[in-house]
Amino acid sequence: MKRPQLGLQPDQVLLVEHDPLWKKEYEQISSELLQQLPSFTADRIQHIGSTAITGLQAKPIIDIALGVEKQESQWSVYDQPLRAVGFYRLRVQRQQEVVFARFADAEFRVKTHFIHMIPYGSEHWLDMLFFRDYMNVHEEARQQYAQLKMDFTTRQQHGIAEYTEYKEQFIQHIFSLRKG
Repeated sequence: MKRPQLGLQPDQVLLVEHDPLWKKEYEQISSELLQQLPSFTADRIQHIGSTAITGLQAKPIIDIALGVEKQESQWSVYDQPLRAVGFYRLRVQRQQEVVFARFADAEFRVKTHFIHMIPYGSEHWLDMLFFRDYMNVHEEARQQYAQLKMDFTTRQQHGIAEYTEYKEQFIQHIFSLRKG
């Protein structure tokens, strides 16, 4: 299988054209995860983020939501199975979310994939899936989001925290549409 070009340096913000191979890459990783986590079903492993939105420019990193039942303090039981498929836990501090990354290099600098371990069925889980699905169906919103992302990247190519914050109001607006 031909694989997409993936990976970003630390703190790099770079958008590339949508690559149809992103979906195939997600499917390959999902298959590997299901083999390592036999208690999981396919509905608990979801392709999220911009690479899951058809036609949208994105950072070349595959984001995956992994829906878990365990409480945050018990999530370490997933460290070994995820390491077996090349994912390492990051020191990212988010409420009810643990983040793992896969790297393209032995120095653990170029991230190619993220796993966002989130309680299955939680508000955060539902928001992530809603955002992906909404953006795939609503062309106008997708174009607005694309423009917002390009506005940031034309000014700067570094500052992932600033990039995330720059998009936050738009993302929260889309989340609010799910809630009525």
